[in-house]
Amino acid sequence: MGSELPTDNPLIISAGEPAGIGPDLCLGLLMRRWDRPLIIVADPEQMRQRAAMLSLDVDIAIYEPGKLIARDSLCVLPIDLANKNVCGTPDPANSPVLLEGLKRAVAGCQHDEFAALVTGPMQKSAINDSGIPFSGHTEFLAGLTNSETPVMLLVAGDLRVALVTTHLPLRDVADQVTAERIGTVTQVLHAGLVSRFGIEDPVINVCGLNPHAGEGGHLGNEDQTIIKPALDALREQGMRLRGPLPADTAFTPMSGSADAVLAMYHDQGLPVLKYAGFGNAVNITLGLPIIRTSVDHGTALDIAGSGKANHGSMYAAIDLAHALATK
Repeated sequence: MGSELPTDNPLIISAGEPAGIGPDLCLGLLMRRWDRPLIIVADPEQMRQRAAMLSLDVDIAIYEPGKLIARDSLCVLPIDLANKNVCGTPDPANSPVLLEGLKRAVAGCQHDEFAALVTGPMQKSAINDSGIPFSGHTEFLAGLTNSETPVMLLVAGDLRVALVTTHLPLRDVADQVTAERIGTVTQVLHAGLVSRFGIEDPVINVCGLNPHAGEGGHLGNEDQTIIKPALDALREQGMRLRGPLPADTAFTPMSGSADAVLAMYHDQGLPVLKYAGFGNAVNITLGLPIIRTSVDHGTALDIAGSGKANHGSMYAAIDLAHALATK
């Protein structure tokens, strides 16, 4: 191999919360060779500070569109943080700049400057503390791209888990599990399995909302009055759906092999996924006009700058973004 990376469109990677392990993960990208150029959205000086903290000798190159990137350099699309010295302690003053960096990355993907977006973890509380409402990357990216129904899909090996509702207090979930939302989310998931993953006729296991899928109405009636009619309508369109299934068995072989499991809420589906593949799982947002993957973990403020960060999920997110972009 030569000293320069392939000339395919780069992947754009957001380092995420500068006080967390996102910068550590990005600095670790130089430990591997990649099939596409990688561009990091970060503050160059903050990255140099973190590299010194990790005893890494890293050459930081500033991204210039169209210019080849040396393999031994970390190429950065620069942002200018209000506070660069933030390891372990997020500063809400950095939030506007971080979100502007995300906007720049998304615009580059929309205009084919970048092949796909990979996001590092953000500290939601710090952004909200800055006065900017922020419930997560999924919703923020949907707003930027005018996407009506973004769907969170996490992947760990052959296990794929999507969510009907995402970042909501548990007491609000039942009100958001409507027939309309179930129908729309399932259609986005089905289309994503076909177009992104090349699964011609996917099978989807759908969890019920209540324990034992309502136990015939004795543990709640949403499963029979909302979820089942929504699934029946989708089956009439030709979709292969099982459910509503008790969530405690929907992931097991007794429910049958499936290409994805659709959970009703965040902590119904993701504990199983993360148990199966934590550290190597990938978060994908379906329903966007761009490809977006992400790590499956948070900012890990307590180990930022310590050298203890696990790079597995970041590597997996980049590998999957490349595979989807190539496909």
